[in-house]
Amino acid sequence: MPKLGFLNRILGDSNERELRRLQKIVDEINDLAPETEALSDEQLAAKTAEFKERLAQGETLDDLLPEAFAVTREMAARKVGERPYDVQLMGGIVLHEGRIAEMRTGEGKTLTAVAPVYLNALLGRGVHVVTVNDYLARRDAAWYGPVYHALGMSVGVIQNAGISFMYEPGYEPETEGPATGYKDLRPATRKEVYQADITYGTNNEFGFDYLRDNMVREWEDKAQRDLYFAIVDEVDNILIDEARTPLIISGQAEEASATYIKFARAVKGLREEIDYVIDHKAKHVALTEEGIERVERALGIRNIFEGDPRLARHLEAALDAEYLKRIDRDYVVRDGEVIIVDEFTGRLMPGRRWSHGIHQAVEAKEGVPIQRESITYATITFQNLFRLYEKLAGMTGTAETEAEEFHKIYGLDVVVIPTHRPMIRVDHPDVVYINERAKFNAVVNEIEEMHRIGRPVLVGTTSIEKSEYLSSLLARRGIPHQVLNAKHHEREALIVAQAGQRGAVTIATNMAGRGTDIKLGPGVAELGGLHVIGTERHESRRIDNQLRGRAGRQGDPGSSRFFVSFGDDIMKRFAPDWVPGMMQKLGMTEDMPLESRMVTRAIEQAQQKVEGHNFDIRKRLVEFDDVINEHRKQIYSQRDKILRGVDTRANVLEEMLFREIERITENVNPDDFESLELAHAELREIFLPEDLPTIEEMAELRDELTDELLDRAEDRYEQMEAAIGPENMRKVEHWLLLEAIDTHWREHLTAIEELRQSIGLQAYAQVDPLVAFKREGHDMYQQLVQNIRRQVARTIFKVRVVQQPAPQPAPAPVGDGAAAPAPAQKAAPILAKASGPSPEEIRRLGAAPQAGGKGSSAAKRRKLIR
Repeated sequence: MPKLGFLNRILGDSNERELRRLQKIVDEINDLAPETEALSDEQLAAKTAEFKERLAQGETLDDLLPEAFAVTREMAARKVGERPYDVQLMGGIVLHEGRIAEMRTGEGKTLTAVAPVYLNALLGRGVHVVTVNDYLARRDAAWYGPVYHALGMSVGVIQNAGISFMYEPGYEPETEGPATGYKDLRPATRKEVYQADITYGTNNEFGFDYLRDNMVREWEDKAQRDLYFAIVDEVDNILIDEARTPLIISGQAEEASATYIKFARAVKGLREEIDYVIDHKAKHVALTEEGIERVERALGIRNIFEGDPRLARHLEAALDAEYLKRIDRDYVVRDGEVIIVDEFTGRLMPGRRWSHGIHQAVEAKEGVPIQRESITYATITFQNLFRLYEKLAGMTGTAETEAEEFHKIYGLDVVVIPTHRPMIRVDHPDVVYINERAKFNAVVNEIEEMHRIGRPVLVGTTSIEKSEYLSSLLARRGIPHQVLNAKHHEREALIVAQAGQRGAVTIATNMAGRGTDIKLGPGVAELGGLHVIGTERHESRRIDNQLRGRAGRQGDPGSSRFFVSFGDDIMKRFAPDWVPGMMQKLGMTEDMPLESRMVTRAIEQAQQKVEGHNFDIRKRLVEFDDVINEHRKQIYSQRDKILRGVDTRANVLEEMLFREIERITENVNPDDFESLELAHAELREIFLPEDLPTIEEMAELRDELTDELLDRAEDRYEQMEAAIGPENMRKVEHWLLLEAIDTHWREHLTAIEELRQSIGLQAYAQVDPLVAFKREGHDMYQQLVQNIRRQVARTIFKVRVVQQPAPQPAPAPVGDGAAAPAPAQKAAPILAKASGPSPEEIRRLGAAPQAGGKGSSAAKRRKLIR
């Protein structure tokens, strides 16, 4: 150890070496100050075009950094009266380099981001500034909008509920309030805001917009551009605290109880080998011609495979439930609920459900209430969302304690930036009490003492419940105070901003008011500044440090103290149950505190253990989510190719239709009637009746069967294209591909989430659940690809031309200003698709879907989760 300390004194630690490197760049920026200050506003603004030209000539952003930072600093001083300090320039350089700048509360992180945002916006690829709430996004965009605007940069703001603004000087909103909030922000479309050079918004909105963009059916409907650079404010809150909860876009499945019941009745009593054939190896039930006719009579349907494709899915699920699922083997019925039995362990698995409608079909079979399912349309974790950015940076007052997690999960290094002025806040040792009642009485006493001398007090609690309890105690003492929590962001920011006034008492949950400075009122500094009280140690040191950091900004005086009891969660983790009793035996009473540096160190050691445990949990979650993330990348990449105009003909004809026919015929034995019958049953779902050979003809074709079928499929395809025209054929291919991808991707998300929830049971078999999840996840992805191909192949020939009726012009209104009627349009042929387009598709094409063609067998059963 002495040697290491000696080396550190000679070489300095890595952070100190980094600060020395940054200071050299800051010196370059400062050297440019005199000539930059001599420029007029117009000359400063002209620098943007000059920088862009130099970038086009081959210079890099690093080459431009000193000049760009000098220009931004000068414009900020002129437009908003704020000239960044050297430490803020250091923080800005760290952000530009794609790292995390740890800067104490009150050091001006929002201003720190302005220079690197401007520099990176010069590339024209869009810079995202991510905040923790809508209020801060609006405030920061309006606050620094004048700087960006003067330098020729456009600024947008995205908000919750689809609200978006562009910064536009002089724009006056009709009403003030949360929807507008600031003048100079005019309403704008989401796409316009994302086309801006700089876009402010919350992590949730950036994430949801990413997911929505990967659900659109036309390329021009996308709002976001490629994700280039994001600066995340309060990066520890967003990338660690909120990273445990994924973003999910979901909806409820349709209510189809009656349909499930109807199909359950229709398939009951079918005869094996006569009405249906079971492929036990593939766990698949295929109806014979007799079986199809019997089911269609029971349902009162002429052709179950014509029209709504959901009918075929209901039939598939009903056959699976009736002939493959066995009560007391695959499931039990208990208290009116179908509960799955794990096939490996025999354990009941309440809460788990089979996907693809199988569970509802079993419920219908057993006559129990049929539960409606929710469908996940799209989902992503914040870890994987922000790793999509080409460059990522962040800033916060507390990141060093989580530096390992930032590096391992996001590849982000933390640089601790020194304060502009020396920190003189006094952090008192923790005070420990026997129980919570004694602790809160002591807290109230300390608040009362501070209030009596006029010192403002900020009290941090770990929950809203504790805030309200403390508020009731203060009310009994007659001490005026404000209570806030992290729910009402604008009111919260106003309250926090006033928390430094003389005599103010503010109770806040630990996360409330982040991003808002507490400035000391007149005369408060002489009294000792803001006093921060923590009513409980959080399981993360970082959260405690955030609370402490509210005092002592910019060299202000201040102090902090934490009050803890043996009843607190963190104390229970490291203090044995017998400690409070022992303390009482030693004579420690409720009103007797224990103040000890040893206790404080013990708590911090306990916190480090908990932090390590939580990090391991989050890291494990990321490892699991990385599996689905690879699937997501592949699916979204395929969607983008289709939206951009990939050769859909080759995709549908060769990759989907031909490969599906080859899959069906590859194992056909011409001498085995059952083999031929199973293949014929599947081929009937693809071909029109007039194009499909009989079973006898298939047997005669033998080795030429596959080639003959491919030729017939290609001939039918070309006939369709000639009938409806190449342009319309490309439209139907485009729609069929997206419909199949989206349908089966939704099912895949549900299935893989069920797998994730159940995979832990593999540990009982001495198998690493992650290894098992990767293996089964890979198999499920292969099944997803097959299902997409299968649906496209079975739908492509069910298209025909219908005549679009000419729209009737609306009668012209009577009176002045009547509009001339629009000229009548000629009827035009359009596409109609058997698989049910979306309402937007119907509106775009101008007619309701109709079906053509005929199929005649239950589809091969999809793979279910095991």
